[in-house]
Amino acid sequence: MKLTHLLQGLTLQNSIEENLFDLGIQGLADSSQEVKEGFIFIAIKGFKEDGHNHIVHAIEQGASMVIGEQEMDGLPVPYLQVANTRIALGILAKNFYGDPASRKIMIGITGTNGKTTTSYLIKHLLEQNGISCAVMGTIQNIVNGASIKSANTTPSALVLQQLLSLSNDSAVVMEVSSHGLTQHRIEGIEFDVCLFTNLHHEHLDYHGSMESYFAAKSILFDHLKPAGTAIINIDDEWGTKLNRNLLQRGFNVCSIGRTPDSRLRIRSLDMADSTVHLEDPEQTIIHSPMAGIHNMYNSIMAYATATSIGVEKEDALRTIKNFQGVEGRFETSKTPNGAVVIVDYAHTPDAVYHCLTTAKESGAKRIIHIFGFRGDRDTTKRKEMIEISSRLSDHFILTTDDLNSVSAEEMQTLSSELADRYGNDKGAVEMDRTTAIQKAINESSEGDWVVITGKGHEKYSHEFQLPTGSDKETVRYMMELAESE
Repeated sequence: MKLTHLLQGLTLQNSIEENLFDLGIQGLADSSQEVKEGFIFIAIKGFKEDGHNHIVHAIEQGASMVIGEQEMDGLPVPYLQVANTRIALGILAKNFYGDPASRKIMIGITGTNGKTTTSYLIKHLLEQNGISCAVMGTIQNIVNGASIKSANTTPSALVLQQLLSLSNDSAVVMEVSSHGLTQHRIEGIEFDVCLFTNLHHEHLDYHGSMESYFAAKSILFDHLKPAGTAIINIDDEWGTKLNRNLLQRGFNVCSIGRTPDSRLRIRSLDMADSTVHLEDPEQTIIHSPMAGIHNMYNSIMAYATATSIGVEKEDALRTIKNFQGVEGRFETSKTPNGAVVIVDYAHTPDAVYHCLTTAKESGAKRIIHIFGFRGDRDTTKRKEMIEISSRLSDHFILTTDDLNSVSAEEMQTLSSELADRYGNDKGAVEMDRTTAIQKAINESSEGDWVVITGKGHEKYSHEFQLPTGSDKETVRYMMELAESE
């Protein structure tokens, strides 16, 4: 591609020689390791590495041009300076791959909890009604029906445009994280539908405050097409604020909630059979395919999305009922002794609350809850998570999640202190995650629920005593062990 086409929409802070506009560009890279002959290297200043320190290596690899934020002279290749290389990367990638998002129905979902389940519900509803749909999110990226490993909830701008260019799908549903928004990973993309699920205590180690966290989430709606639709849960206080802001800006908003001014008003939620009754002339009933009030809201959001882009109401209501669920989201097993085991990704206070509440409402005689904390991650939510678990479970076990740079000894001491201080004598500490699960299952009896939260679909990042690599594998191992005895 000619450089002149690649630079469209990009504001430069230095001049460029006229003869360079016809320069042929073979590719883009934001890692010097990925640079090939004829590529442009975009120097991104990250949290651990600064791409400006790798410019020499990129040129040695064959970069024919470098784009960065710092003033720089004396390079053997042309250097273009911009104010923000993350934004520049999005614009360049969009131009290089021919703006593939413009040829698709683009759906973006943000919020603390429910993004993954809602995205898979939307994919199910669309594909059951003849609209092929790609998914980009936490568990994996699914493009043209094939699974591609996901490194981040929201891929980098370059990876995202690459995936979009590969996709032959008619629609794309994306989980859009607050990190991805503040780091401009969706730069250059406009959405037909944007969803806001909820906002709860999470990532405050990164954002600093709930207000900053909300501001980050709100960025998604700056990418909504003028004729697009915003779908907002206004039973969430932050959703109410977002709804008001968007209406003031003249956006088309489908608000969801119990209040009279909700566009899609909820008349009642029936926990016994997971049904949502809407307040409309047709007395619409949505049958949520999953238990729990949080999944009822996820189902409403998915239903609203599907109908907003052309799926007939009756078809959406019919097909939502046969959704099979999502890996690592309230996955249920039953032990030979009659206990129920749940594996769930819940790792925020609100998500833990809904997970344990759903277990109670589903008839759990006794709840044993297993969870842990991630080293170097938001420490301010730990007290609340323990208090919720001690209130809703009969016994909890604090164990290892991802330690990151924190030692096992330090985390064990911290977990013990937290359990003693806030656990109401219901807690214990077992740092080997597989042993914790083993103990809980062995101690359970008919009617008990063993609820394992925090990892969900994720693989373990540490080796434990049992020869397993995830919570699901550990549960399966225990089932097979019990059946062989």
